[in-house]
Amino acid sequence: MIKSMTGFGRAQKEIDGYLIGVEIKSVNHRYFEFSSRIPRQYGFLDEKLKSYINSKVTRGKIECFVTIETLNADTASVEINHTLASAYVMALKKLSDEYNIKEDFGASTISRFPDVFVVRKSEEDEEKIWSYVASVCDEALEKFISMRCVEGKKMYDDIYSRGKYILDCVSFIEERSPQTVKEYNDKLVERVHELIGDVSLDEQRIIQEVAIYADKVAVAEETVRLRSHIEQLNTFISSNEPIGRKIDFLVQEINREANTIGSKANDVEIARKVVDIKSEVEKIREQIQNIE
Repeated sequence: MIKSMTGFGRAQKEIDGYLIGVEIKSVNHRYFEFSSRIPRQYGFLDEKLKSYINSKVTRGKIECFVTIETLNADTASVEINHTLASAYVMALKKLSDEYNIKEDFGASTISRFPDVFVVRKSEEDEEKIWSYVASVCDEALEKFISMRCVEGKKMYDDIYSRGKYILDCVSFIEERSPQTVKEYNDKLVERVHELIGDVSLDEQRIIQEVAIYADKVAVAEETVRLRSHIEQLNTFISSNEPIGRKIDFLVQEINREANTIGSKANDVEIARKVVDIKSEVEKIREQIQNIE
């Protein structure tokens, strides 16, 4: 079954002292485009996530948001920048002496100045972190793909019903086309009678003219191809493989056959059906812009 390119999935899990969250969302795009927002110290996850998600998703503009919160205090230490702290103390004393201001600053005052404290994180195993994030990503992807499938089912129903209506129009054209030739024959005989009266007709010439007309307005080849295209369309939308681009090409072919029928058929009723077909084709074209 086809999948939509629009999707959303989110998951959060606590693993081995880390609270990890992954959110994935996507919108339409001709190709696979990936962007992520990851804590700076875990930037190494970007390429891994891109490859991992691309192995399960082939098209769409994908945005991935990752949060990693450390729950264990022993994974980080706070150290004093003694050089900077000493410089701040000396500057405050100098300020106090020069302006005769009481020295009432303490440790809490010094601690507020920038970079007095340095936070150092302990080295983390990148592969271990990746395995944790990948397991949360799996849950988010499952929800993400599930939403794409739900949207895909709606699109399948819509495209299938429009294809069925196009086939109904094709059936009408196939039934109507031979009648237009007979009507042309009758009109031609009637017109000749008006022009030459009761003089005997050159039946061979009439037959020749009708044959030329019949060949000119024949649309059997086009209707056969239309039926084949719709059958192929139904096969595509029933597939589990990404087929968005293939359907786009197929819809162009359906539209081309409809245009050919419209240019050949010298009949108002057939022309109306051609307009109906082209209208359905445009609606299918709109839908397939969102197929993976």
